[in-house]
Amino acid sequence: MFRLLPRFPGKLSIMTGVTPPKRSPLWIGTHSGTFHCDELVACFMLKQLDEYKNAEIFRSRDNKALKEKCDIIVDVGGVYDHAKKLYDHHQITFKETFSSVRPDVSEDYNVVRLSSAGLVYCHYGERVIQSILQREKGIKLSPENLQTAFIQIYRNFINELDAIDNGVPMFEGVEPIYKISTHLSARIAKLNPSWQETGVDIEDRFRQAMDTAGREFVDNVVEVSCSWIPARDHVREALKNAKNVHPTGEILVLKNFCPWKSHLFDLEKEYKVEGVPKLVVFNSGNSWRVAGVPVTPGSYLGRKFLPTPWRGLMDDELCDKASIKDLEFIHHTGFIGGAKTEEAAMLLAKKSTEWTEEQ
Repeated sequence: MFRLLPRFPGKLSIMTGVTPPKRSPLWIGTHSGTFHCDELVACFMLKQLDEYKNAEIFRSRDNKALKEKCDIIVDVGGVYDHAKKLYDHHQITFKETFSSVRPDVSEDYNVVRLSSAGLVYCHYGERVIQSILQREKGIKLSPENLQTAFIQIYRNFINELDAIDNGVPMFEGVEPIYKISTHLSARIAKLNPSWQETGVDIEDRFRQAMDTAGREFVDNVVEVSCSWIPARDHVREALKNAKNVHPTGEILVLKNFCPWKSHLFDLEKEYKVEGVPKLVVFNSGNSWRVAGVPVTPGSYLGRKFLPTPWRGLMDDELCDKASIKDLEFIHHTGFIGGAKTEEAAMLLAKKSTEWTEEQ
């Protein structure tokens, strides 16, 4: 007998075949046969909500049976109607995207059609996030941070499921130059019985797959809410304080290191200072670092790296050349440098900001 682990509350019972009599608790409906990542995540998300946490799952492709039995239906039935709790996306008339269903939170993500996971996330995602965080960490996000987490979790988790399930190519062209076969949707697909397997309980595989997908979704919610958002707050504070550090606003100071690149590019747009920050000073444990801001988050090119004559130098030679005590090194490309003290790092950043290659 299958039993969910305590972190995923609610009994999970799956039925197929003939329509069982209507009864309590509530029932979630989805299609039978081969399962996919989108309906697994959709079902998992629904079971994080109080009203569906004890819901049982009925898998069938008989629309009449589904409608008679189920209180909410995902990924089957050919109808999307939130009022009736019907969430299919396969019908040719379906054109919805994240931004069309939730224009109140984002104008982005208007290309990829939603899957059943995306539909359920659009309508119930905020409540799902809060439920998971309350259970896992005993916390509740502020309305502002909840909206930020809602968008980010769509961006780095649900959007991928939507695109893969709808067959959206990652780029224009006939064939990719390489294939990724270890993503969540691929791992879930491999839990379906192979063509060589016989006598396999596919409903047991469905349970295993939902547990696998659910764990990854929970980990993503926790990471975004408990690590990614706090990092964003640190970068936001540094950006707001930039002109107190240097009148140009080109130097940001992070008293504690955190991932900052993607946050900085987003926040620059919010504060209308795109391209202004050039260098970031941050604590690196027992020393300090001065890093150049790249032209894009993944670029090796910088808006302004450290001065060319100092690159590749270390310790005393570097200190003499730059006329700054307590420096440790500057990378040969100039994208980062190190110092023993905050004062030395700040002086390196200020001299670098004012440096012209003609000097």
